[in-house]
Amino acid sequence: MNFKIIFPVFLLFFFIGCKQLDEPQKKIIKTEPEIIKEKVTTKPSEDIEEDSSKYIFDREYTNQGFALIYEENLFNEKSISKKLDNRSLFIFHAKIRKNSFVKITNPENTKTVIAQVISNKATFSNFYNSVITKRIVDELLLDENEPYVELSLISNESTFVAKKAKTFDEEKKVAQKAPVDGITIDNLGTKEKKELPKTTQSNFLYSIKIADFYYKDSAENMIQRIKDETKITNPVIKKLSQTKYRVLLGPFNDIKKIQESFDEIEKLNFENLKIIKDV
Repeated sequence: MNFKIIFPVFLLFFFIGCKQLDEPQKKIIKTEPEIIKEKVTTKPSEDIEEDSSKYIFDREYTNQGFALIYEENLFNEKSISKKLDNRSLFIFHAKIRKNSFVKITNPENTKTVIAQVISNKATFSNFYNSVITKRIVDELLLDENEPYVELSLISNESTFVAKKAKTFDEEKKVAQKAPVDGITIDNLGTKEKKELPKTTQSNFLYSIKIADFYYKDSAENMIQRIKDETKITNPVIKKLSQTKYRVLLGPFNDIKKIQESFDEIEKLNFENLKIIKDV
C-alpha cells in the first residue's frame, strides 16, 4: 500500500470535516451576544424614561400661579390628601422631588421665603402650583383672597442647600412645639425689607398663558385646536414682538372663572401652564 498517497488524502478529508463541524458552532456563538445585549439595555432605558417623566429636573424651573393655603377642613373634605403643619415652612408640590428647596416670592411686595417640598405625593387640584402653610402666607404678607406667588426651584448645587438643609431638619422636630414667630429662616442673604401692609383685593385681573410661538401661523393653529377640542371659545393671541406671539385665555376678574377655564384647557395636557397677572 502506498502510504505516501493515502496520508495526504486522509489529512484533506480530516480538515474538510472539521470545517463543516465548526460552522454550526459559529452560528450559535454569533447569536448569543445579541440576546445578552438586549437583556442588558432594555431595563435601564425604561427606568430612565419613568424618572424623567415624573419629576422636574430643570434647575431653571419657575412657575407663577395661585397657591392653595392649607386648612384642616380641606384635608377633612379630601380636597388635599395629606396633612401639613401650618407652623412650618414646608409645601406640597406635585412634580418637584421630595426634600427639594424652592424660593417662593410674593410679586406684590417682592418678599421671599425659602420652603422645602415635604411631599410630592399629596393630591390636590392642578389649578394650584403648590400647597402652602399659613406661616408662609404671613411671611410673604399674602392676600389670602389672592394668594398669587412665583415659585422657583433651587438647584442642588446651590450653596443654600448645603448650608441650610440642616435648619429644615431641625424645624421638623420643633414645629409642633414652637410658636410661629419663634423660628427664623434666612432668605438667601437678602436684606430685611420693611414690613408692608397686606393688600386688599383690587384690580384682580389674570390670564392663563398657554404658550409662546415664533410664527403667527403656529399661534393661530393652536387657537383653532383649543376651539375644536375644548369648550373654550375665546382664546386670544397677543403679539409681543415680530417673532413672538403668545396664546392666552382671559383676562379673568374672578378666581373661580380662571379655575374653570384652567380645568378645561388641562384636557389638552399642555406643559407648565402659567397664570400671569395683567398689568
